[in-house]
Amino acid sequence: MLNKNIIINLNKIKQADLVVGIPSHNEADNISFVAEQVDKGITKYFKQYKAVIINVDHNSTDNTKGAFLNAQTKTAKIYISTPPNLPGKGNGFYNLFKFAKNLKTQAIAVVDADLKSISPEWIKWLITPILQGVDYAAPVYSRCEYDGTITNNICYPLVYGLFGYNIRQPIGGDFSFSPKLLEYWLKQRWHKTTYQYGVDIFMTMNAILGGFKIAQAGLGAKIHKPSAPKLSFMFSQVVTTLFEIIKENKKIWLNASGKKNIPYVGGNIMKPPQTLSVDYKNIKKAAILNFQENKDILAAALSKDVFKKVKKMYGKEDININDELWCKILYDAVYVYDKTNLSGKIIEALKPLYFGRFASFYKSTIDKPSEICEKEIIGQAKLFWNNRDYLIKKYKKD
Repeated sequence: MLNKNIIINLNKIKQADLVVGIPSHNEADNISFVAEQVDKGITKYFKQYKAVIINVDHNSTDNTKGAFLNAQTKTAKIYISTPPNLPGKGNGFYNLFKFAKNLKTQAIAVVDADLKSISPEWIKWLITPILQGVDYAAPVYSRCEYDGTITNNICYPLVYGLFGYNIRQPIGGDFSFSPKLLEYWLKQRWHKTTYQYGVDIFMTMNAILGGFKIAQAGLGAKIHKPSAPKLSFMFSQVVTTLFEIIKENKKIWLNASGKKNIPYVGGNIMKPPQTLSVDYKNIKKAAILNFQENKDILAAALSKDVFKKVKKMYGKEDININDELWCKILYDAVYVYDKTNLSGKIIEALKPLYFGRFASFYKSTIDKPSEICEKEIIGQAKLFWNNRDYLIKKYKKD
């Protein structure tokens, strides 16, 4: 795949102890800031190591390449872009993995190109645990309760509920990992959605399933561009990847014996999260409209009592999907994806319920402080663990 890409390696780098990757698509307005903060972190905390910053781009049309290469850094930079006919975040990550492997690196970190809150300390907190023997460090942020809705309502509760790993940001976007784990990822089966936005959950799940040493790195506040414009297809790609992995590894999670302790490393000071506006009316409107379009699929997929409740609230346009109901909805969907011919349809049919769950959470928390909202998000994930027998019993009946 690499021979099809655009590669600019002006310093002819052939080996690097540390690699920091920055995936991007049309981030010319911010990527130089991120690259310069990465460089400050490397030169301040890891000056004894040979390092390189790699921008894995997706054929940006706004001169992201120029902004990155012209960033004022002491650390060498490499630019890699996928060709125009090969979109997808995962394709960029694949390029990063292959290139970093050839560099014989000791530790790799990845940070998003749209970050406003990144500081040199992020690089310290991400790289240090890998050099100390951790294989995978997932991020912990103070983050707006209405940001990361796929994380909060799907990835986090399912990873915790089925596998027992309390990883707060399984698709946070800013990670670090060992070369050993990198090589493991390259050997796994990549679903087509893994080459897209499914790559983050693919990384986390395979770190878990491969038995690698995992930690969570405190990074402070995450302030970045909101992902609402790309949320619909991001949902499809992330959830499909996650459901595929759950399906392929059901022997593991069906026999999970208990919750796993995930050590915490990095910064301990969590600054106030950013504030985001939410278009509640349009989210609710879209949920109701899309429910009508997917009503027949949901009727076949959901348990009878669950569908009855959902149909009633959507019919009255009074959506109130609480933690308990949402848990049953997702567990029904996991089972149907695995066991029926609805696997190709259930992901899209879930969207109106996902938007309904988010609208319900927003309505119930709009006047609550962020700390309380965070406790409720964590409480929902714990509920998924405590109620996992709801799904396990379905398999025992087979």
